Amino acid sequence: MMNRQQAWNLLNTHMKNQNLIRHCLAVEAVMKALAKHFKADEEKWAIVGLLHDGDYEETKDNPQTHTIKMAEWLKNECVDDSEILNAILSHNYAHNGQNQPQNNLEWSLYCSDELTGLIVAVALVKGKSLANVDVDSILHKFPVKHFAAGVRREQIALCQEKLKINLPGFIDIALKAMKDISQDLGL
Repeated sequence: MMNRQQAWNLLNTHMKNQNLIRHCLAVEAVMKALAKHFKADEEKWAIVGLLHDGDYEETKDNPQTHTIKMAEWLKNECVDDSEILNAILSHNYAHNGQNQPQNNLEWSLYCSDELTGLIVAVALVKGKSLANVDVDSILHKFPVKHFAAGVRREQIALCQEKLKINLPGFIDIALKAMKDISQDLGL
């Protein structure tokens, strides 16, 4: 299996935008926390979170190919772990309708990716600091469609059906994980 340093090197080879890198770090932290919640392989889940958008800069103009390039790059690095590859591919289900998430790993990535964006948006209006953010402040902004308009709330809300974690609990797990790396996120 690929280790964290190898994943970090692969990400930085293909991604230069610091905001995108911070997003990947946020999803990595949340995925690790969710793995702990599910008593799953924390390192594997964290690597999936770190690499999920690693090909975005090269595929942003063609969303249908997003995640496919990353899967190819991983295979080129001799990563043949089907859990990692399938999870990354399932991340783009909303755009290409392929590789629907099937298990806790895949649904965790699918739901948490969008949630990290909402949490960052709330932090930006709360003094640009995660320390000023709590679950209630995120829940307050959740139904406000014009706030962080690009965040697909329906994707986040699937945590209740697919992961059996209620929305406040899901937000709490993600927020704590992101607060733990707030310096890396610049928040």
